[in-house]
Amino acid sequence: MKRILISSIMAIVLIFTNAGYTKAAENDMPKIEGKAGITIDMDTGEIIYANGIDDKYYPASTTKLLTALLFAENKNKNDEIKYTESAKEQPAYSIDKTLIKMQVGESMKAQDVMDALLIFSANDSAYMIADSVSGNSSKFEELMNERIKKLGLKNTHFVTPNGLHDKNHYTTPYDLSVIAREAFKNQWVRETLAKSKSRLTTSTGAMADIENRNKLLGIDGCLGGKTGYTDPAGRVLVAFFERNGRKMVGVVMKSAYDYNDSVVFEDMKKIIDWSYNQKPVVVHKKGDTLKTETLKYKLFRFFGPEKTIQAPILVNDDVKYYENSVNKAEAKEEYNIEKLNVWNLNSKNSVGTFTLKEREAVKNYKLYTTVSTKDVFKENIIFYVGTLLVILMLIIIIAMITLKIKRNRSRRRGPIYFN
Repeated sequence: MKRILISSIMAIVLIFTNAGYTKAAENDMPKIEGKAGITIDMDTGEIIYANGIDDKYYPASTTKLLTALLFAENKNKNDEIKYTESAKEQPAYSIDKTLIKMQVGESMKAQDVMDALLIFSANDSAYMIADSVSGNSSKFEELMNERIKKLGLKNTHFVTPNGLHDKNHYTTPYDLSVIAREAFKNQWVRETLAKSKSRLTTSTGAMADIENRNKLLGIDGCLGGKTGYTDPAGRVLVAFFERNGRKMVGVVMKSAYDYNDSVVFEDMKKIIDWSYNQKPVVVHKKGDTLKTETLKYKLFRFFGPEKTIQAPILVNDDVKYYENSVNKAEAKEEYNIEKLNVWNLNSKNSVGTFTLKEREAVKNYKLYTTVSTKDVFKENIIFYVGTLLVILMLIIIIAMITLKIKRNRSRRRGPIYFN
């Protein structure tokens, strides 16, 4: 009974201990309603928060970031953009069915169309853009996928310019972050995403006021963003932030659409706040030996017996990355070490570079060695001293022999007399 009691107590303690570890691990990364998400440092490309970043989901209206980029690259703000048949066919949350009754053939300034696309997320404005840029939506689909390919994205395919559901219209949190960052580089797109409101005006003089649907805009450093929703996609959000000079982009996919439409914005706030508070972990400490090079050399530089010496290769800075599943699985270490010559080694001079690759992020560190030419002399001091003594002895012996020869010659000649 005593043994059973002790075993039971130990089992209970173990369960609670493991539960504590599990809870701690779970609490490390923020829990969100979204099925997947990512945060990336926009300057370095470092992934900080990573949750299912390569899983495929439907992007809904966040598609319009790519539509906006292609629009900005092909049109000017004052261009007249016609309202087309394909635009008229689009469902609600459009200019025509929600804001202003539009007739095919009417037009709007490109600036107003961009505002309608990114601020109000008007579905028909995307088709106005597609028809204006490419002639029709099919050709615009080709243009979108050409740009996706150019960005090096392999898990994304777009069909519609507005993101309305199509089973062949999909992306991943990572791919969407790449598209978003590329769009954000464009000044026109960036300026539009930052607007809290705008007034649209048609060619007939009709007007409508719109407000930005990004509830985080202007709060805690949010520079802009794009929302999205369809039943299959769930709530989707892309948002850009800047805090203390550091820019970050966040993506949340397949989140919930609650009564107050607050969940996806809470998801974004959680992962962004968490990401800004994260510190990279040290992979290799300053002074750590990363590898050892075996160097061959001849004792007298160009001749003599061949010997070897072990040269530790180390970094003089901490090597860091953000600890997440992606970096753990993908981070690669590469070395570029110069051809080392023991007669030119100096611990103050770099002997090559160490590169840490984390998908997009690439960090380079200088490599050094603690071995110097002095160490070669120290390691072989006995041999060098011995060699020097042998040489001195040889010189003395040769000198003595030479002197003896001279004396013998003098004796053979005998005395010389002069008259």
